[in-house]
Amino acid sequence: MAEVQIRRYEDDDEEDVKDVFTLGMSEHVPSSCLHVLKLPRTQMLLVCVFCALLASSKSLLLPILAVTLLLAAGRQGVSCMFSSYIQTSLHKDLNNIRQTYLETPNACFWVAESHGQVVGTVACLPAEQVNGCLELKRMSVKPSHRRQGIAKALCLTVTDFARERGYTAVVLYTSIVQTGAQKLYERVGFKKVREFVIPELVARITSFTLIEYRLDLQQSEN
Repeated sequence: MAEVQIRRYEDDDEEDVKDVFTLGMSEHVPSSCLHVLKLPRTQMLLVCVFCALLASSKSLLLPILAVTLLLAAGRQGVSCMFSSYIQTSLHKDLNNIRQTYLETPNACFWVAESHGQVVGTVACLPAEQVNGCLELKRMSVKPSHRRQGIAKALCLTVTDFARERGYTAVVLYTSIVQTGAQKLYERVGFKKVREFVIPELVARITSFTLIEYRLDLQQSEN
């Protein structure tokens, strides 16, 4: 983590923060598409369509074209799901970082800066669904600056902040396709609490699962 400084967000960081967030979320589209392809019902659908069209048309061209179109439609659906989430986030808390995180009690937003460039972000708010806990949010590090300990340092910044304010635990939510993030959180000491599918239609169809993690601060001190 040489020459990387973690500091509180400043208003001039807004566009850089949005860029880091957008890049971080967009890169999960390919892995999400692979997740969908591995679902048994997806594979069954593709095989059934291929075999039905092959039997009826007696030609390979039509079933291959149909399967290709289904794959393209599936990728577009996943892309739209991520694009919708990105736009919602940009027009919600990321458009009002100061108000949401810096002017709210027991909340904060930090950036990791390297050579004057924002390369990572993390934030926290009092958890809405878990009493007495702080929620870690907006964790992202640019691909060019990963594996340098920045993400771990950002996590620890939040846990230290929570401990100083008397919170008993920190919770966070990440997706099933973010395997790198899961490994990081588990190395820091977070434990998996539950998995659940978000209610959006595309998410239900694709079994896009979120994972809730929790770090009990008293236990982490032992």
